[in-house]
Amino acid sequence: MSPIMIGAVLLVITAVGGICGAAWVFVNPSRSARDRLEDLTHGGDVPAQQLDDRLLKMRSAVSKVAAPTDLEELSVLKRRLIQAGYRGRNNVESYSATRFALSVVLPLASLTLTGNLVLIYQIFIALLVSALGYYLPAIIVTNALQKRQETLLKTFPDALDMLVASVEAGLGLDAAFRRIARETEESAPLLAGELQLVNAEVSAGVSRAEALQHLENRTGLEEIGNLVNVLIQSERFGTPVAKSLRVHSETVRVRRMQAAEEAAAKISPKLTVAMILFMLPCLIIILIGPAIIKVVRNLIPAIS
Repeated sequence: MSPIMIGAVLLVITAVGGICGAAWVFVNPSRSARDRLEDLTHGGDVPAQQLDDRLLKMRSAVSKVAAPTDLEELSVLKRRLIQAGYRGRNNVESYSATRFALSVVLPLASLTLTGNLVLIYQIFIALLVSALGYYLPAIIVTNALQKRQETLLKTFPDALDMLVASVEAGLGLDAAFRRIARETEESAPLLAGELQLVNAEVSAGVSRAEALQHLENRTGLEEIGNLVNVLIQSERFGTPVAKSLRVHSETVRVRRMQAAEEAAAKISPKLTVAMILFMLPCLIIILIGPAIIKVVRNLIPAIS
């Protein structure tokens, strides 16, 4: 192997290792702010902190190239990352830098590994791998967003019933949110965390309407958005909160029943397609196969 090829392989291995580390930081939303602070300070080690600062500057420079320039598109991307659970300060920069780096490094790695193929095949594989590296972070974010919304939606109706019972018992909204978060902390940690964030924002001086609007933006669920609208309108127009929540709870329960009935109604067409594609050919072979074999055995000798 030539020295140029060895150098290229080492460069690709180093780049892939760095991208894997950056991707792990990006796809691991469980790291707390204290962990990030310890990573940045590194126990007071000045050279390590300077290295981290350089890495942050490099990531910002790459993200400026790869990040969307339209403010509306940038806002939508940031909201999707937050709804998927990636709520770091530099989540858009990390996401854009990861997409750009994967779309550049993976084709270089494919060109190195497919050096014995024809040039046109190398280019095709490099383009395919580049597209895969570019869209892979988007697929990961979409999958995380869907799973998070499904988890929130699964536990939301029961939490809404608890909210109705708590408000009808005389608790305020803040106390009801704290009670629900405490009761559902083990069974529904995501929803409990969102309600705790609402209380934390209200305690920090944010208005309740704005805190509830932040809740809707963080979750992206229509059901939670309807609840937020009910609470904001009740507070704005002075209508009884308990009565509004009771009506909204019944509406959510009816919609959940309708969604279950719709899912049950879809089973029959899906089973029909599966039966036509998989079971019907087997049935035809079982019923007609022996007759076809008998006809072939008796007819072919008579013809010949």
